[in-house]
Amino acid sequence: MGVLSLHHPWAFSFGILGNIISFMVYLAPVPTFYRIYERKSTEGFQSVPYVVALFSAMLWIYYAFLKANAYLLITINSIGCLIETVYIVMYLIYAPKSAKRLVIRTKSVEFMPLSLSFFLTLAAVVWFAYGLLIKDKFVALPNVLGFLFGMIQMVLYITYKDVKPVAKPITQEHKLPEHIVAIVKVDATRGRGSSKPPHADKEEKGNKIRG
Repeated sequence: MGVLSLHHPWAFSFGILGNIISFMVYLAPVPTFYRIYERKSTEGFQSVPYVVALFSAMLWIYYAFLKANAYLLITINSIGCLIETVYIVMYLIYAPKSAKRLVIRTKSVEFMPLSLSFFLTLAAVVWFAYGLLIKDKFVALPNVLGFLFGMIQMVLYITYKDVKPVAKPITQEHKLPEHIVAIVKVDATRGRGSSKPPHADKEEKGNKIRG
């Protein structure tokens, strides 16, 4: 690492900066998982980003072992493997039986933290610069995709952050059935229902008086 700092001071500086920002990326989901722990449910959060991050960190470690003087890559990705494993274990503990994609369907960014998208984009920029400075295309090129995906996430966040989810209308099958209520006049003297209209009793009484 000392040789790298002497011959490539800018590369070493960007490597340190990349490690710091990547560490912040790994810590960005902490509020999310604290919420999951508090509510004992993963709600609408997805596990895919954390599985992909773990797989990515493992691949970077493998690549770093094949490359000389790649201590910066080994250090941060080892930490990343540990942190992402903890996230995935927590997700498995609190995950419901079924989960749904909610960002575009409900136009809600509640389950897409801005901090994670921002630090992912920033980390991609720094690691891209690091790859260019050490002239390693295998470090630089993947971060172009990371930058693009991070920008897409932030555009989605900006698009939907002020949109209030529209309440789902009541469908026909959820409407209460219509009932026709028949009012039956109870004849107190006979103790049973009478289907005669009210004016029929008056006519009977009138007929009895005339008779």
